[in-house]
Amino acid sequence: MVATAITPDYALGGHTASLGLCWMPAGTLPGYPDGMVIGQHGSWNRSTLSGYRMIFVPFKGGRPEGPPRDLLTGFLSEDEKLSYGRPVGVAIGPDKASILMADDVGNVIWRVSAA
Repeated sequence: MVATAITPDYALGGHTASLGLCWMPAGTLPGYPDGMVIGQHGSWNRSTLSGYRMIFVPFKGGRPEGPPRDLLTGFLSEDEKLSYGRPVGVAIGPDKASILMADDVGNVIWRVSAA
């Protein structure tokens, strides 16, 4: 079975619980090319928590290229023992110049836009 396995196009790491996903066209946020926005709900059952952020993965030629960039963070306490929020769904805002992200612990929708 190992010989027939398909290598993923892009790996986000284990236990990030990447639940939300949307395409972000270049120009939606200044300085960002085409790419995917991902809401990482996070993993609660690890000694070191992972996820708990919204990231951007740049694309070039229809394929992911380069490391992920943080778009929205701060959902973990400084010692990373407590969670203040858990990102879930992401979408382009109706203004086409922002990203919306649902937080199912904070019970809010965050809006990320240019300053």
